[in-house]
Amino acid sequence: MDGLPAREGNMKRALEGRVAVVTGAGGAIGAAVARALAAEGAVLVLVDIAAGKLAATGAELGAAARVVVADLGDPDAIAAAAAVVNDEGGADILVNNAGILSNRKIDATDLAEWRRVQAVNLDGAFLLTRALLPAMRRKGWGRIVNIASYAAKCGGLTAGTAYTVSKAGLVGLTFSVAREVAAEGITVNAIAPAYVMSPMVSEMLTEAQRAEQLAQIPVGRFCRPEEVAHAVMFLASPLAASITGEVIDMNGGLQFD
Repeated sequence: MDGLPAREGNMKRALEGRVAVVTGAGGAIGAAVARALAAEGAVLVLVDIAAGKLAATGAELGAAARVVVADLGDPDAIAAAAAVVNDEGGADILVNNAGILSNRKIDATDLAEWRRVQAVNLDGAFLLTRALLPAMRRKGWGRIVNIASYAAKCGGLTAGTAYTVSKAGLVGLTFSVAREVAAEGITVNAIAPAYVMSPMVSEMLTEAQRAEQLAQIPVGRFCRPEEVAHAVMFLASPLAASITGEVIDMNGGLQFD
């Protein structure tokens, strides 16, 4: 089996040599996160079900990344992906970004769709976190960042019931694990974007829906994937060691706390 990608460069960077697992790395947000972490010296294990898109992200990062094609809704696939990392010493950073969107409200959501959305968006994050935590505990250092959603706070504007509930559950997972591991050098946080300019917005919303939501965002634009990546990079850095159990809103002023 090939080893994890090797470190490159001689200049010490904030995450030099840290192993970061990023799920959903074939998508706009996941790819941006991977680029940001690689720029700080992390070596990447990129996970996605979309083999072609994942390969493109991996090719862009070159020797800094290894790709693992896996369905995050399949517990066996998650166990196999985690084994790839744990067999090489384990992860230091986990970004649970993989997710599928459903815009169907409760009357239009059948049980099969409900279970599929929960399996990928919530169960996948739970299982991968559980599988990778032991190595972080042994090292006495770890960073887990969950990509939640503004839908968890507002009940879903255009997002459907299954998606909204899955992201609310991800926030609860963030709080629970953060409290459990806080004394072990491991932080667990979440980022809750509203609308990020990605296929979830450009392809899953109609032009009329995009215009309606954009008109309600005080900053007057959708969030960019690179902005989410920058927040992930900060939460993964040594300077964020005292931040845990937090949910960072990135909603352009849709709601203030």
